[in-house]
Amino acid sequence: MTLTMIGTGFVGVVSSAVFSSFGNTVYGLDVVEEKIEKLKRAEIPFYEPGLKELVEEQIKKGNLHFTTSYQEAISGSDVVILAVGTPSAADGQADLKFVFAACETLAPFLKEGAIVAIKSTVPPGTNAKIEQIIREKTRVKFFTASLPEFLKEGTAVQDTLHPDRILIGATDASVIEKLKTLHAPLGAPVLVMKPESAQMAKYAANAYLATRITFINQIANLCEVNGADVLEVIQAIGQDKRIGSHYWYPGLGYGGSCFPKDVKELAAYAKGIGQNGNLMVKVSELNEERHLALLERYEKQIGGWEGKTVGILGLSFKPNTDDMREAPSTKVIPYLLTKNTHVKAYDPLATKTAQSWFPQWNIEYTQSTQEALKDSDIVMLLIECEEFISLSVSDIATGMKKGGWFIDVRDQFASKRQEFDQYGIHYIGVGIS
Repeated sequence: MTLTMIGTGFVGVVSSAVFSSFGNTVYGLDVVEEKIEKLKRAEIPFYEPGLKELVEEQIKKGNLHFTTSYQEAISGSDVVILAVGTPSAADGQADLKFVFAACETLAPFLKEGAIVAIKSTVPPGTNAKIEQIIREKTRVKFFTASLPEFLKEGTAVQDTLHPDRILIGATDASVIEKLKTLHAPLGAPVLVMKPESAQMAKYAANAYLATRITFINQIANLCEVNGADVLEVIQAIGQDKRIGSHYWYPGLGYGGSCFPKDVKELAAYAKGIGQNGNLMVKVSELNEERHLALLERYEKQIGGWEGKTVGILGLSFKPNTDDMREAPSTKVIPYLLTKNTHVKAYDPLATKTAQSWFPQWNIEYTQSTQEALKDSDIVMLLIECEEFISLSVSDIATGMKKGGWFIDVRDQFASKRQEFDQYGIHYIGVGIS
């Protein structure tokens, strides 16, 4: 088939590369000329393992093209996929201005029978709105569908190639068959449903995972008071087949480009239809409050932040990405700087991102973990990057100041607490009294 992916952000580039690898002709369309010129040279504006190589390969094969021309990209496409941003509006709900603008621009170039599918995260009911916009600009018969994505940054290429399931939100039989054919190479179970259900499922999946994180953080709070160990609690509840041992991450709360945004939007959507007491409202509030509550508790435990050197390990929101959207570091570092601390920070991928995103931060960026550890009164491990969690306690303790504090907000070294004691380092975890 011939496809067009409108939007060359994280989802758009990954999806374009994967679909082109199946022999489809794929156009990545964006209005930002500089970005398109770089993509033509396989220069990816973000880090994602395996993506650059895949893009480079498909460009060379002639399957993958990048352009700013709607006419070039849309006129021959069987399927046009919207993968543009949907930032949160002032009231918290999804702002669909980029979706609507793209539909208005693409409409005159649609060919007869084309499918316009929404991959962007949008609230249920959006398909009806884009149909109305497109009808005003074209006379050809077209169809709409929903194709939500469930990618995880750091493993996005593999997630796209080996998905748990494919959701097709459509009601027309011919559209369903064409989209099934498009996704057939993936070999994944295909679930066909109403567009509204597919769009609701995307929000529900992210909101549920965010709720698991919020739930275990609340349990961790109780453990710190009553002497229980949250990791032992997780082990116990994980044996229950109804619950499972996966996706329990006590820490500073959930972050990244999707969870905070999607939960807030679902909460705002619930409020917008009169459900002010919706669970998502409380989940979002608890997550917003989480980092400050922990930082204030740490302040009491270490005897104050003032004048101390703090080594930060991890600037991105998770390992294997340079994405800092809603990363723990973006909450922790500004707080520390207000407390007159000297902040040293290291991340194997995200240092350049941090420097460009937050040029006003007075941070000493280091070139290695050991440099971040050196002479630090306090070290904070913010993400479970392999480079960090493979360190020995000896590596950590001999690098930082003796008598210092190692704050492990990911509980990666919880089983080695006694070793820290032997080196004269105070260990602080989450949910561990």
